[in-house]
Amino acid sequence: MPRLILLAAIAFALYILVKRAQAAPPHKRRGEFLKLGLGIAVVTVVLLAMAGKMHWIGVALTGALVGLRALAPTLIRLSPMLAAKFGQARTASAGQTSTVATAILSMQLDHDSGDLSGEVLKGAFEGWRLQDMDRAQLEQLLRYCQQEDADSVRLLDSYLQQRFPGETDFGAQQPPPDNNGSGMTRKEALATLGLEEGASKEDIIAAHRKLMQKLHPDRGGNDYLAARVNQAKDALLDS
Repeated sequence: MPRLILLAAIAFALYILVKRAQAAPPHKRRGEFLKLGLGIAVVTVVLLAMAGKMHWIGVALTGALVGLRALAPTLIRLSPMLAAKFGQARTASAGQTSTVATAILSMQLDHDSGDLSGEVLKGAFEGWRLQDMDRAQLEQLLRYCQQEDADSVRLLDSYLQQRFPGETDFGAQQPPPDNNGSGMTRKEALATLGLEEGASKEDIIAAHRKLMQKLHPDRGGNDYLAARVNQAKDALLDS
């Protein structure tokens, strides 16, 4: 009986973990299932060892593999050669981006391509990347934004207009914010222009000009993001 209770508890725990992995955002599911696989391997090894059907060397090797998996991120950070290699790869592949965040969304704008990408910060799709969501999911997210936060509606509408060009308005009827830089912190303004602390006046003007070439409404850009870029420039130059 105790063994049956133990097996039932393990089965229930595995069921919960599988459902959790399935509910994770698509780009995180692989990691969740990898953790689940390691957990199953550990449980299996422990049960076999308790039953006397596995040599202690196998138990030790399994423990070492699990420990190595857990320590891998730390080992990479502590290795100058690997850290430099990975750092160079990120630098080579990542261009300059701007970040605009609201209560529900964080959106990134690639300065070179003008492409938008984003992540959901709150709600039923928390942790999801917008590019992993289909049309029905995005419309569900839009309805949630309409109930919770007007700025998030505008920001999501910017993404939808780019992803589904030529389609009718998705429901964002709110006007863009006043173009006076009010309510934007210096940190937010720097992120919006893709700059770092210490940026000069010339850097601010140059970043603003480059972004407006992508976003200005007269060039087929986006009203809301253009207004945010103008806000950021004014906030930094007035500070």
